[in-house]
Amino acid sequence: MTPGLRFGKHPPERDYRTLRFSSYLKSSLAAPPASWSTLQQVYKKLKISDPAKLFPMDGNDTLGDCTIAALAHAITLYRGLIGKKTIPSRQDVVKLYMHLTGGKDTGLNELNVLNYWRKNPVDGDEILAYVSVTPHNKTHVQQAIRMFGGVYLGFQVQENCQADFAAHRPWTPGKLTNDGHAVFATDYDAEGVTVLTWGSTQKATWGWWDECVDEAYAILPPEASKTNFAPGFDFKQLKADLNAVAN
Repeated sequence: MTPGLRFGKHPPERDYRTLRFSSYLKSSLAAPPASWSTLQQVYKKLKISDPAKLFPMDGNDTLGDCTIAALAHAITLYRGLIGKKTIPSRQDVVKLYMHLTGGKDTGLNELNVLNYWRKNPVDGDEILAYVSVTPHNKTHVQQAIRMFGGVYLGFQVQENCQADFAAHRPWTPGKLTNDGHAVFATDYDAEGVTVLTWGSTQKATWGWWDECVDEAYAILPPEASKTNFAPGFDFKQLKADLNAVAN
C-alpha cells in the first residue's frame, strides 16, 4: 500500500427503498453532451483551479474515511457552483467519520453515509435526497453528472490504483484487491471520468469504470427543487415517492 493513501469503503448494501435515478428521467430529456466538466465551472466561479486547495486530503492519508471525504468534496462542489467557497475542515470530516463508526477506524458503507446526510445537515449543508444510478448505464451516469454536478461512487480497488495515482496515470482495469474506495466524479468525456480523491483529481477510463465501480449515486442539493434546475428530471414525482417511503 502506498504510504499516505488509504481506502475505507465497505461493500455495497442494498435497500429496496432506495429510489432509482432512471425512474425520474422524462422522455423529453436530451442525450447528454459528449463531454462535461463541473470542475471547470467551479474553478471559474471561485477563481481557484488548485484541487488540493478546494478538495484536500481530509484525513484520508491516515484514516479510512474516504466515504466522508468524498461527501466533503461534494459540499465544496455544490457550493462552488453557486459561487460560494466552502471547504469542510479535516477536523470536521474526521469528527463525522468517527461519529458514524463509533470511534473506530473501520471504514463505512456509502448508503449509510447518504442516509445520515439525508436526515442531518453536514457542515451546514443539507440535501433533499439521493438516487441510485445504475453503474453500467453510462448514459445515465453522464446525465447525473451533467444534471447534478457529480456522482458519489464506490469502487472495488484494482492493484495499481495507488501507484497510478502517484504517477498521474489514468486508472485502468486490473486485478481486484479486497479493498473498496469512495470518490466523487465530476467530469466525463469519451475516454472516461475525472474523480476527486486524496487531495487531487484522478482520471479513469470507462474500461476501469465497467470493471471496478460497484455503486453510484446522484445527490440532490436544495437547489434541485427550483424550477429548471435539472430540466428533464421529474423532481415533483421524486418528492412524492420520498414521502411514500419515508420512515
